[in-house]
Amino acid sequence: ATHDEMFGTKNTITLVTVQLPLPPRARAAVGAEIANGYYADEAAKITAPVVKFLKRHGMEPTVVSKVGTPGEVIAKVANEGKFDLLMMGSHGHSALGNLVMGSVATKVLAHCSVPVLLVR
Repeated sequence: ATHDEMFGTKNTITLVTVQLPLPPRARAAVGAEIANGYYADEAAKITAPVVKFLKRHGMEPTVVSKVGTPGEVIAKVANEGKFDLLMMGSHGHSALGNLVMGSVATKVLAHCSVPVLLVR
């Protein structure tokens, strides 16, 4: 089954990515323009393949890129956006994040009032 009611082209899809902030000294050393470029590049690495996949299947996602503590920021965006469902991976991309359910997913579950679907 394709689950059109959840993943069909009639739905609105928002991709959210959150980059950890650079340490203040590093940000001051490189300047705001370079730091913001870094954040945008890192966000694009994550979202570009997903956007391409969704567009290939007739879906036009909105992309939201933020800087901050990922678990808290993702939950805040989901709560304020009043989404029907938040879907996210259950494991981070770091070696440490792969040891247990990702700490980001754990924080989102703790702070999010929107239903969360964790995908392995």
